[in-house]
Amino acid sequence: MKKILFILTFISISALGSAQVKVADNFFRDYAYYQATELYLEVLKKGDTTEHVLTRLGDCYYNNSNVKMASYWYKKAVTKYNDVNPEYIYKYIQTLRSLNQFSESKKWTQVFKERKKNDKRVKQEEDFDIEKFEALENTERVYVDFKNLDLNTEYSDFGSFEIDNKLYFASTRVRDTIIDEKLIYQWNKEPFLNIYQAEVKIEDSKQVISDPVEINSNSINSAFHEASVTITNDGKTIYFTRDNLNKKGKKVTYDKKGTSNLRIFRAKLENDKWSKPEDLPFNGDDFSNGSPALSPDNNTLYFVSDREDGFGQTDLYKIKINKDGTFGEPKNLGSKINTEGRENFPFIAKDSTLYFSSDAHLNLGLLDIFESNILKKDTTDVYIKNLGAPFNSGFDDFAFFINSDTKTGYFSSNRDGGNGGDDIYSFGKYECKQTITGITRNKLSNEPLPKTVVKLMDESGKVIEMVTSDENGFYEFKDVACNSKFVVLAEKVIYRPDQRDIKTSEVNAEETQVDLFLTPLIVDSEIVINPIFFDYDKSNIRPDAAYELENIVVVMREHPNMVIKIESHTDSRGRDKYNEKLSDRRAKSTRDYLFSRGIAKDRIESAIGYGESQLLNKCSNGVKCSEEEHQKNRRSKFIITSGYSK
Repeated sequence: MKKILFILTFISISALGSAQVKVADNFFRDYAYYQATELYLEVLKKGDTTEHVLTRLGDCYYNNSNVKMASYWYKKAVTKYNDVNPEYIYKYIQTLRSLNQFSESKKWTQVFKERKKNDKRVKQEEDFDIEKFEALENTERVYVDFKNLDLNTEYSDFGSFEIDNKLYFASTRVRDTIIDEKLIYQWNKEPFLNIYQAEVKIEDSKQVISDPVEINSNSINSAFHEASVTITNDGKTIYFTRDNLNKKGKKVTYDKKGTSNLRIFRAKLENDKWSKPEDLPFNGDDFSNGSPALSPDNNTLYFVSDREDGFGQTDLYKIKINKDGTFGEPKNLGSKINTEGRENFPFIAKDSTLYFSSDAHLNLGLLDIFESNILKKDTTDVYIKNLGAPFNSGFDDFAFFINSDTKTGYFSSNRDGGNGGDDIYSFGKYECKQTITGITRNKLSNEPLPKTVVKLMDESGKVIEMVTSDENGFYEFKDVACNSKFVVLAEKVIYRPDQRDIKTSEVNAEETQVDLFLTPLIVDSEIVINPIFFDYDKSNIRPDAAYELENIVVVMREHPNMVIKIESHTDSRGRDKYNEKLSDRRAKSTRDYLFSRGIAKDRIESAIGYGESQLLNKCSNGVKCSEEEHQKNRRSKFIITSGYSK
């Protein structure tokens, strides 16, 4: 007998716990994380330590930005259950990193990678890309303003490099030195490329570039091609590309195939002028070297070449620059970067991100600009990323340069809409931000509702920011990301919350107004909640009914001296006496639920069922009514008898 009683008791507790989990899940669904946490913890005390309860507790704290407690509950879940959804391992890793527990984070990162491979439960989205997570340097949405520079001509202008407020670039613009047809490049009937410089200033928050002049040197620009500049950090050494000229520098030299190959030269700044250029030793007569670019520490030179050991038409190479100015041996950057096509125009940013152009990696057409992490230290998984629009188009896009500090830079393109030939475009990256404002209001009176907590949440329900509306009900969220989905939720004790789903546009500095309307739970002398429903011919409290009854719990906790009485009513269908008994059982079942949630017994004056004796409409016995009309009579009332005043 004892064993049977034990089993029955266990089943009863399990059923109660299961129902309470469903109630907690409903609160979690509606972003009511405080109430959900309380209910999950109660279930936990009763012995329910399932993966669902542990991970939901973690999510409640995680979504409210309580990283320490989120980490505590995620740890319990991932260590107790070997088959836990890897999504929670991922979230656990995030909390560990936030708590600066990097060694533990790395350990669980390996676990996540192994689980993710074979677990279909992991969402195959960027949100769960651990490599991107490990490189979270900037998670904001970055937008780009770009414009065609005024210095562009009808000829070709490209290949920008900026240092010490000077912009260097190549151009085929007409020069005074052109005196005859021999100094016209016959391939495109334009003048030969030469290097120019211009002063760059910021005036009234706008970039102003002076009229370009030829580079400050008597010996860098020749009568033939010079282009693609890079300069050391101290501004004292320049590398550039030039045609293969004869020893006197007055004629182009051709190889056996009739090709004029390119070479990289170096010059030093002496008395504010560039010295005579030095032909670098790794150049050759049978192949081209060009487009030089320096590593951030200036100890490595990157360049493009079509030498025989390459993978395609042109490849990217690197070569060590020794302390005495000599060079090591050229090394190909490998097949992860180089293809059977053309790779060209390397540039290395401050953080060692490699930018280059290619016509063979997946692109929008012709040359596109790409970035890669291949040069970063300790990189195990190399990525190649197309920068996309507006940097890339269906035309040639190349010669990317960026100042990592200001997020400004340049790229070149022959796209439609330019001045002609290749043009230089400047760009500035900015974080597109908007503002969300509104008024919190009483839904019944439409009056502003002050001191209301308003939460801004992302699509997953994570609280991004929380504010309190002022005396006039006004609230504001500044610096909200553009082109994103959010939930705005307003909460106030003894009011039913209100929420709105919104999507911000792609327009910077736009303002969106979202008013929120909260329904009071106390109306006159009654606590008003949505109807609570019972199964047919039953009086037990269902999870959906318990969810509504939690509003009664909140109100009575907020007013600790409040005393209420409970009334339960039915419609007219069924026998009068039966309805009276059924409604009375339901009233007392409702009362008992409130007791189970900690409401003292002396605070509920009575719980009485009145059956069909107090109908609100014409639907008495024998009167034909719709289901909606009968529904009005099936109700529970919570009438305040003492302990509350407005």
